[in-house]
Amino acid sequence: MSRFESYIIESEIKKVGVVGFSDKKFDKSKAKQLLIKGFEHFGVTDKDEIVSGLTDLGIPSISYRIAKDQNIKTIGIACKLAKDFKLYPVDKKIIVGNDWGDESPTFLKYITHMIKVGGGLQSEKEYKNFKGPKVEYKLDEL
Repeated sequence: MSRFESYIIESEIKKVGVVGFSDKKFDKSKAKQLLIKGFEHFGVTDKDEIVSGLTDLGIPSISYRIAKDQNIKTIGIACKLAKDFKLYPVDKKIIVGNDWGDESPTFLKYITHMIKVGGGLQSEKEYKNFKGPKVEYKLDEL
């Protein structure tokens, strides 16, 4: 690989999508450890973006807080129903559609990598449909 090709790869911004539990009870300490492991797996730096579901709940909330601690840009992609919940103050907000799941195609097109920590049907569907580099960690409900 030439120096130029190496530079191109290193300068690409990773847009890491994070999916998982939002409304279930789970071990938040373990979830944080798994998310950090996922960030490290993909070599996430402060030049990259963490993309999740905009709400300040569950896995999205934990991933945004880790990102902020590391000065990583945060992006929230959700449908209009998200406004009925506490939202995380992300750097960029993208609202798509009226119902849960309407935002999934936009989310999947936007991201370049994916981390899944636990999760329900929508997380599972997004993980299955994402074709880029991805990693999944199991996390049991309490």
